[in-house]
Amino acid sequence: MLATGSYLESVLRLANFRIFLLSCFLIVSNNLFAQEPNYAVWNGHWIGDGTIFEIRVEVEGGLMKVHQVESMGFIWTSKVGTVEGNIARVEVEYAGVTGIIQAELVDEETAIAFAATCAPEFMVVCALAKDQQATFKKMLAN
Repeated sequence: MLATGSYLESVLRLANFRIFLLSCFLIVSNNLFAQEPNYAVWNGHWIGDGTIFEIRVEVEGGLMKVHQVESMGFIWTSKVGTVEGNIARVEVEYAGVTGIIQAELVDEETAIAFAATCAPEFMVVCALAKDQQATFKKMLAN
């Protein structure tokens, strides 16, 4: 005589094992087919909307370099920044202040930038930058 309890337990174990295998497969396949972030969309020349202020951006492996092209007379320096998804963060020094500029990629041709930090806060540059943002448009290759 077949015990129904042990048969039912065997069926449940088999079902749980199949669910376990399916879960493992999904996790592994997700990691195998996960795409690298598209850093290349950041690369190129960007111009401040309504200005002649222009920068050249290079991103490789999640690290961003910003180069001055047309600074409208402003003298500034930047360190190597980081890109995570559609957010870039770069440390910039200008006129005695240091700050983190954060840019969000809105689409492949538009980014919105603002001063995420600015120190020392009492400096006029920081006061003027507070709660301000700038739109940058990617320039088409000639």
